[in-house]
Amino acid sequence: MPVPFAIQLFTEGIDWFPSLFNIFKVVVLVAVIALVKWICMGASNTSERKLHGKIVLITGGTSGIGAATALELAQRGAQIVLLVHQSPKDGFLVDYIEDLRERSGNEMIYAEQVDLSSLYSIRKFATKWIDNAPPRRLDMIVLCGSTLTPPGKPRVVTDEGIEENWMINYLANFHLLSILSPAIRTQPPDRDVRIVFTTCAAHTRSPAVDDGSDALKKKGWSSSKAYAQSKYALTVFGHAFSKHLESYKRPDGAPMNARVVFVDPGYCRTPGMRRYLTRGTLWGLSVYLLVYQSIWLFLKSPVGGAQSFLYAAQEASLGRGHGGKLIKECREMEFPRKDVKDEKIAKKLWEGSEKLIERVEREEAVKRALAKKEREEAEKNGKAAEESGKAGSEVKGDKSAKSKRQKKAK
Repeated sequence: MPVPFAIQLFTEGIDWFPSLFNIFKVVVLVAVIALVKWICMGASNTSERKLHGKIVLITGGTSGIGAATALELAQRGAQIVLLVHQSPKDGFLVDYIEDLRERSGNEMIYAEQVDLSSLYSIRKFATKWIDNAPPRRLDMIVLCGSTLTPPGKPRVVTDEGIEENWMINYLANFHLLSILSPAIRTQPPDRDVRIVFTTCAAHTRSPAVDDGSDALKKKGWSSSKAYAQSKYALTVFGHAFSKHLESYKRPDGAPMNARVVFVDPGYCRTPGMRRYLTRGTLWGLSVYLLVYQSIWLFLKSPVGGAQSFLYAAQEASLGRGHGGKLIKECREMEFPRKDVKDEKIAKKLWEGSEKLIERVEREEAVKRALAKKEREEAEKNGKAAEESGKAGSEVKGDKSAKSKRQKKAK
């Protein structure tokens, strides 16, 4: 029976059975789709180095690539400290951390409140970390926190008056690392300390930033330009910070053990990418859902984007030699833009950023002092009114009692 069936299939074909040519076309189509998806998934991290006992600070660790990186690092034994916008007592965050602990099998996952849109919040956290006694261990900082104003949306400024992209993508990282620098440089020489910056191809389209004042201007602002400038400034600062660490002479004479590593995760299906593609509108979301098959095919998953971060965190060779290396697809690459290593550009940007932070913090300190004074005066007036009310009640009570005594005497 099978032999006649096979002969008939090859010679005459069968009405209800698809032709061999059609089968061949389906197989080729499936193979092409599988090949494209395999290529677009990107490289996988092959380093199996364990991270037990290491303390890792992560910004942007509750969504997208940051969340995938936090989970993977926790599974490898690292103690994770998530720097989050909301309070550690927030219900969503509590559930998220419990879920992260359960999935990773690691109970050493915590959260610290740090608002990356506030210089005051960053200083408050970093100063607390620095002032801790005994000094806290710090093995790695992974800077995944980022934002993007969707195209067509208006310019957004923080409560402190700084353009949002510039503040969160660049200035927050500059401020955080500037304060934590002593804690990074004074880690014992036997530790492999790494600061992982997130970069992307957008920085290649950025115009010159000089001292950063141009990025704060309303005139000529666009979402793509603002994002590119913030990423370019972050890359320039990362190289300058790497040189800053390497120039430090340790009191014990040991070689510097802290290094900067840049990671370009590529294009991924993250909330930020979805916000960009949908333009932050319901119509955009509808189109996004319609073409999601193509998005799924050509863009990496957050887990795929996290692979280069894991490589930057685990690869032993990155702990030797000079810092400032770029990792993409789990291998070292050259920077597409050479001026990111220019010391003159970095110096001008660094000085401009320090002046901006100093000015904003001074203004905000005055505002907080005035607000505190107003609260104290309001409380004082409230207490005075309360005491006055009590005194009035006592006087009224005395008059009532005197009137009763007089009536009784009559």
